[in-house]
Order: sequence, then structure tokens, then C-alpha cells
Amino acid sequence: MPEEDMRNVYTLGFVSFFTDVSSEMVFSVLPVFILSLPGSSIATLGIIEGTAEALSYILRAVSGLVSDKFQSRKPLILLGYAVSNVAKPFFAMASTVTDALFIRVADRVGKGIRTAPRDALISDSVSGNHRGEAFGLHRTLDQTGAILGPLIATAVMVYLGWTMTEVFWLSLLPGTVALLIILFGVREIVGGDGGEFRFLSGIREALSGRFIWLLVIVALFSLGAFNFSFVLLNARQMGVEDALIPVVYAVLNVTHTIVAIPVGRLADRIGKEKALVIGYIIFAVTALLLYITPSSVPAAFLIAAVFGVYMGVVETVQRALIPGYVDSSLRGTAYGIYYLVIGSAFLVANSLVGSLWQTMGLWASSVYSGSLASLAVIGLLYFTKGR
Repeated sequence: MPEEDMRNVYTLGFVSFFTDVSSEMVFSVLPVFILSLPGSSIATLGIIEGTAEALSYILRAVSGLVSDKFQSRKPLILLGYAVSNVAKPFFAMASTVTDALFIRVADRVGKGIRTAPRDALISDSVSGNHRGEAFGLHRTLDQTGAILGPLIATAVMVYLGWTMTEVFWLSLLPGTVALLIILFGVREIVGGDGGEFRFLSGIREALSGRFIWLLVIVALFSLGAFNFSFVLLNARQMGVEDALIPVVYAVLNVTHTIVAIPVGRLADRIGKEKALVIGYIIFAVTALLLYITPSSVPAAFLIAAVFGVYMGVVETVQRALIPGYVDSSLRGTAYGIYYLVIGSAFLVANSLVGSLWQTMGLWASSVYSGSLASLAVIGLLYFTKGR
């Protein structure tokens, strides 16, 4: 990759690094914190996660369209990171499930505002045959922060005797560093006015050709793709102490980080669709492990490690895949639509997985998620063969 193409990739990577130090300090203890609130349950946790993430993905569609209209990404990126970094410390004052829901939604609103413009800016900064590597590098820096965050949370709770509330307040510091990097380090690539704001026509233009079929397959997979909260909850039920749950999360993020750059380069070499098949298969393996693995602390760490590999593959490859199916002027829109689709599916997935787990047991949610992942693998193989 040319050196000048790498500036924004590295800068946005370090923005994500410090943001993830902040976020994952909070998220590594958040499932346990929410379940400690009056009236909370596993099903409630699924609804909170699904609602917050779904709203986040809906806003990504809007922010992507707006960034294409004005051909300006940086202001939306700054606004989104600012909202999230201000919201998270308020978990320290949450005393009810409703409080937790509103704060979680506020945090995800910020993520929804920033994500599509940020991904579009990364795509704008590199050539097509290096996007897998660029997104892999970004994920690596992002997830390095996600490793450090849970370890900091564990360290201050175990060695300093801090509470979860104090961890929430501490998260404000690295979040502030991320905002300063955006202000002084991120460089706008596109510029000028995007012309008439064609909301519906822009969507119609992006939803053409094979892109729409790719979205159908991604949606099918996402309908069963539960998030990390259930992996952490499983670890707790397997005997991991609350103070060590962030370590489980750190293991998940370590494997996520390790595979990001190699899988990005692999995707550039063998084809991003083929690399995505690998990611879907790994998720199906994770669902199977949840079902068949005996309850033990080592098994909890193993499941977290495999889940991290799945996240590293899928979150790197899917984002690198999108620009190849749309015109460069519609990248923000395409990312927005993509995030809207998987966000809507995410709400269903987490709500349903939480309900199945609550009412029928872990086996039911594992079979459900694994079955949809297997169907998505078949669909993606046919899609790839057709291309």
C-alpha cells in the first residue's frame, strides 16, 4: 500500500484503539452489571443488546447517506465518537434496567453516526486490491484496545478494589484521547458538495446487481449471530468468577486481533467471498461448542477464543467486501444499507437467542444459531460460484 494511503487507516485505527480501551472496560463487565439490576434477566439482556444495536445500525444508514451527499466524512465521525464517549460513564449512575437501556442506546447512537462514514473514509483512502489489508489493520488496532480495556478493568477491580461504577467513570479518559486524535489527525479525502440529495434514488442505485443478493445472505447469517454478551454469560455459568469475566473478554479480543490482518490479506488474495465463508463456518463451530462442551472454566475460555476468531474474520471481510459491489460515490450509502440490514437482523437474533436460552436452555439457542449459519454458508458458496 502506498504510504500516503495509510495515513487515515493508521489514524482511524488509533482512534478506535483508544475508544475500544474505553468501551471494552465498560462492556467487559456490562452483562454482569445489567443482570445485577432489579428485574433483569437473560431475556432482558438480549432485548437491551438487540434494541441498542438495531438502532445503531439504522443510524448507520442515515449517516452513510448524509456523508455521500456532502462528500464529507470527518464531522460525522467526530460527532459519533463524542456521543459514545460521553454516554458510557453514565452507567455509573444506572439503578434500573430502563436506565441501562437508555445509556446503552445513547452509546450505540454514537456508534451508528460514526461507523458508515468511517468505513467509507477508509475505503476512500486505499485502492481496491488493498482494502482487505486496510480493514484488517484497522481491526487489529481496534481490537488491541479491546484487549487492553478488559485487562485494565480486571486490574483495577482485583488489585485496587475498584467497583464496576468506578470502572465506568475511568472509561472517560481514553475516550477523550480518541476525540483529540480525530480533531488533529484525521484527514478528509473527499470534498465538495454531492449535489442533489437523492435519498430514495441513491438507495435504489446502490441496491442493484449482485449487491442485493449479498445482503440477503448476510441477513440470513445475521439472524442467528448473537453477540459477545452471551459468550460472557456462558463463561459465568461455566464457573468463571465475575472479576475474571473481563479476562474471558480479553481472550476473545486477542484472537480477534491476531487474525484480522492475516485474514484481510488472505481475502485480498483468494477473494473476499471465499474468506467470508470461512468466517461463517467458524461461527457455526462456536454455536456447536456452546452446545456440546462440558461446563468448565477452560471450556469457557476456549469458546471465547473461537468466537473471537469468527469476529476477526467476519468483521474484517464483510466491511472490505462492500465497496466491490457499488460505485465509489455510493460507498457511504452502501455501508449504511449494509449496517441497516445486519442491525435489523441483530435485533431479532439477540432477542430470540436470549428468549430461547431463558425458556428452553442453551441447546435451543445453539441449534438455532448454528442452523442459520450453515444455511448462510451454503448460500454464500452458491453466490461465490455464480460470480
